[in-house]
Amino acid sequence: MTHVIAEPCISTKDTSCVDVCPVDCIHPTKDEADFEGADQLFIDPDTCIDCGLCVDECPVRAIFAEEDLPEEWSSYVQVNVDFYQNK
Repeated sequence: MTHVIAEPCISTKDTSCVDVCPVDCIHPTKDEADFEGADQLFIDPDTCIDCGLCVDECPVRAIFAEEDLPEEWSSYVQVNVDFYQNK
C-alpha cells in the first residue's frame, strides 16, 4: 500500500510533507516548473515506501494511508497515479 494526498490539499499545497519525505516521492515541489499550475501535491505510488512521515506534517490532514482514505475521496488514488503517469 501507499499513501495518498486527497482533496484537503487542493489550493493549499503546503510543502511540509515534501521536506520530511525520505524518498522524494511528493511532487511538484516549489522549485519545479509545474508547481504553480498544480492544484495540489501528489504522492508517487511507485516510489512511496509507506513510512507515514508525511501524514503528521500535513497541516490540513490531506494525506492518508490508502486503506484509511475516506470513501468520499477514493478517486484520489487514481488522481495521484495519473499525475505520475502523465508526466
